[in-house]
Amino acid sequence: MKFFKKYIFPGLYGLLVYFTVRLLHDTDVRERFWERQFYINAVEISCSIFVGYTAIYLFQKLFNYFNRHWPLQLNYKGIVRELAILVAVDLILVNIVFVPMDITLHRDWNPFWISWADIADINMIPTLYAIVYYGIARSSIWLHAYVDNKLQLEKVTNEHLETELKFLKAQYHPHFLFNALNTIYFQMDDDLQGAKNSIEKFSELLRYQLYDQQLQVEVINEIEYLQSFIDLQKIRSSDRLNLKISFDRQLHSQLVYPLLFLPLVENAFKFIGGHYNLTVDAKLDNGQIIFRVENSVPDFEPPIIRKGGIGIENLKRRLDLLYPQKHSLLIEKQQETFVAELKLDYE
Repeated sequence: MKFFKKYIFPGLYGLLVYFTVRLLHDTDVRERFWERQFYINAVEISCSIFVGYTAIYLFQKLFNYFNRHWPLQLNYKGIVRELAILVAVDLILVNIVFVPMDITLHRDWNPFWISWADIADINMIPTLYAIVYYGIARSSIWLHAYVDNKLQLEKVTNEHLETELKFLKAQYHPHFLFNALNTIYFQMDDDLQGAKNSIEKFSELLRYQLYDQQLQVEVINEIEYLQSFIDLQKIRSSDRLNLKISFDRQLHSQLVYPLLFLPLVENAFKFIGGHYNLTVDAKLDNGQIIFRVENSVPDFEPPIIRKGGIGIENLKRRLDLLYPQKHSLLIEKQQETFVAELKLDYE
């Protein structure tokens, strides 16, 4: 294949240019080139083959120059610039060779004269084939540039999303620390031993957040984490708390991104009131993990529920990044109950 491209194809390229020019010219003037004198055809074919080899050689040199000096970026400006240079070189070549050849071959009847039709054919046909050759020869290069651009764009996008996720996680940690430490603070005066136990549980929760660096975790780990968090929150909750927890036993090895359920439970404990009913439910249903939290609310509506706190806004953004088009989040007040329901596609 390399032998054909290097030694055979340039000659065929020159012959293609020649026969196309002859076809158009002879059709216009009603001539038959094979009826002309042999030496005229021989000279024209020889010059055409020479132009073919020279043109392909120059084109390859230009392509190497483009690759060395201009980065591969798929854009109209780059393509037009390369194509303009290639066409200019091709026009210079064909005019240097074909114009003197045409004048020399017709000097017997009109020396130093060449028709405008011949000039048009000499310039237009090689130019069209040069453009076609450019499109074919550079297609793989531009395809490579297109793929590189797409990969670079995806890399930048992924880095941006990763940075945003890290920011959201860093933003959430102080929020979690404040709430957990506030719980232990209320315990210090009345139950010192209980406060120590709470600190141990708090350290386990914090360790899960800080040292578990997997992109995804098994949902059973999230459930155990939530159970520890609920145990910690129950310490500072009212004795009137009526808590119901239901975790589907089928929830075990399904993979989810961590710390997505926690803000819903945390908000429920924060804004519970009225009859102090709190229900936490998680189950599998038709390829989805459905996590639902319901809590009774006080007679007044806390401002944070109306506008959404840092935990909920943080959660919404993380869901958009981690589960695009694969989640739904419902947060609404239903009479005396506040409902938050998160559905995740895990398959």
